[in-house]
Amino acid sequence: MAREAGVSYATASRALNGSDRTVRAENVTRVHAAAQKLGYAPHLSAQAIARGSTSTVALVVSDVDDPYFSSIAAGVTEAAEAAGLIVTMAVADRSPELELQIVRSLRGQHPRAIVIAGSRIDGTGTRDALIEELEMYHTTGGRIAVISQNDLPFGTLDIDNHGGAKQLALALAERGYRKFTIMHGDDTIRTSHDRRTGFIDGLRQAGITRCGAIEVAFTRDGGIEGARTLVAQGLGEIEVIFAVNDMMAIGAMTAFRDAGLTPGKDIAVAGFDDIGSTMDVVPALTTVRVPLREIGLRALQLALSGETPRLVIIPTEVAIRESTPTRSSERIL
Repeated sequence: MAREAGVSYATASRALNGSDRTVRAENVTRVHAAAQKLGYAPHLSAQAIARGSTSTVALVVSDVDDPYFSSIAAGVTEAAEAAGLIVTMAVADRSPELELQIVRSLRGQHPRAIVIAGSRIDGTGTRDALIEELEMYHTTGGRIAVISQNDLPFGTLDIDNHGGAKQLALALAERGYRKFTIMHGDDTIRTSHDRRTGFIDGLRQAGITRCGAIEVAFTRDGGIEGARTLVAQGLGEIEVIFAVNDMMAIGAMTAFRDAGLTPGKDIAVAGFDDIGSTMDVVPALTTVRVPLREIGLRALQLALSGETPRLVIIPTEVAIRESTPTRSSERIL
């Protein structure tokens, strides 16, 4: 291509790559004309490696439709804008195999940093391969931060899922509730497992040893399905449903209303995360507040800082709202 334009290789390279070094206007014109004639396009990955990195940061999330991840993305975007960077986002669809493929592809594109947000799924066999890909990316100058994946040897922000669920159980017990059912996802999803076991530990501390459970998809549709199943079986003495994320809890409330029940009156419901819509539903949803936007912001800041990898525990806070009113001496049901 340089031969076609009648210039040196260095001049052609600077003209195509937008180098700060001066290239005469007529040479730039000749180079671009030659590139168009030959169908040449710059190799962006090679350019990124040559320069050290691109001006982008990559965010890998599990689900683009889940407000949990959109709130984290907002925080990452805020931090990126402050650093003069652009965010690109990839969706792993809650698949560890797809997550690995995405990271492998991103390594070739060499963004300034990669932030991975999403709970680890145990037993998939992708962990070692993911670490290897990220370590190779790091050796070429890439920066890494992960969210809710505290078994990866990189800078990590980990939510206190166990502790938050435990405090919620204690708070509900203090409000007079005694008959609980947990709506949770597959225990291979570590976030679901930690929240379920934390809630049970809180109940035990409150002297409550019996608690029902139903496993459904870790989504709003899963919450709808779970609530429908419970209604079909008969709620019996169940006083409160704890869904291990807000989307499941909101789905459950929808299904209860469809069945002629009033959440907060006929059946109490609680969730976890405090996504924006928890205040929009009626009644407002009791939940565990997680500073999702702040987590996204801090994750990218941690990655860009170049600090020695460390674990940052993000505290949570119980938010009691109208979906779990104080229980009187009369039964809710």
